[in-house]
Amino acid sequence: QVQLVESGGGLVQAGGSLRLSCVASIKILSVNAMGWHRQAPGKQRELVADVTGGGGTGYTDAVKGRFTISRDIAKNTVYLQMNSLKPDDTAVYYCNANTRNRDYWGKGTLVTVSS
Repeated sequence: QVQLVESGGGLVQAGGSLRLSCVASIKILSVNAMGWHRQAPGKQRELVADVTGGGGTGYTDAVKGRFTISRDIAKNTVYLQMNSLKPDDTAVYYCNANTRNRDYWGKGTLVTVSS
């Protein structure tokens, strides 16, 4: 069973930074993509950023230029560096592993940005 464990969430003021980490129990090079999704209260879960097995990255427009996804292959860990945070970034952030057979999800980490 694949496990994804997120950490790094918390309370931060607008304009601040946080770095989220996701440790995977599988080799992240073996998956199609690793991604960070978020779900704000009353809203649907949305993809924030992802990195493919080949290393290509993608971002939703709302975070381009502020967030950076990266990975440490040796540690099977994916990071999300979040800068210039805004109150609209407040959400539970989930790590996702997209494999050939199915998607796996972590339990999420809460990010709260105060104005």
